[in-house]
Amino acid sequence: MTGTGPGIRVVIADDEPLIRAGIRMILTSDAEIDVVAEATNGREAVELARSHAVDVVLLDLQMPEMDGLSALAELRRTAPAARVIILTTFGERENVLRALEHGGAGFLLKDTAPAELIRAVRAAAAGDAYLSPGATRHVVDQLATGRAAARAEEARRRVGVLSERERDVLTLLGEGLSNADAGKRIHMSEATVKTYVSRILAKLDCENRVQAALLARDAGL
Repeated sequence: MTGTGPGIRVVIADDEPLIRAGIRMILTSDAEIDVVAEATNGREAVELARSHAVDVVLLDLQMPEMDGLSALAELRRTAPAARVIILTTFGERENVLRALEHGGAGFLLKDTAPAELIRAVRAAAAGDAYLSPGATRHVVDQLATGRAAARAEEARRRVGVLSERERDVLTLLGEGLSNADAGKRIHMSEATVKTYVSRILAKLDCENRVQAALLARDAGL
């Protein structure tokens, strides 16, 4: 199933037809979002994202043929410009963290509010991470319990290369703030924050803002 038109190009990947239909209905209520294709499994998601040159993929973790984690790895390799938002439930916490660590642009619960779904797609298309605040804290905090010490030590070592101002910006990334909101908090222009974010990602060897945000949380910022 495909669509045409300008705007943010999206692929929905979920093996449940009702889930796909609901997401499509919500997203197409926004004139700037174009759902160009729907995938029923991970392999289709990769092929459609590549062939349609999409901006955002909404990717379920539990799918036949190729699961969400495998599809994410393929998308990062073959369609690196596509931003991937994971669709999940609270029961998949370990896989969610793995997905974020391997390049996902954020995650949403399947029962998320329509307005939040649209915000997430817009944020991902703009290059920002979308971390649903309450859900993200729940996942990260729960998973951190068993391996907090090792992760914290490694994170503090990596963050140690940053300047004080870079650490300030990283702290705000850890809160899930956009460049614009971070700039307001520390009295910087959005463009200046964007420059700092690029510098931070390079210094920390992070692929995207989500990885940097997780590192900030592990380091206790």
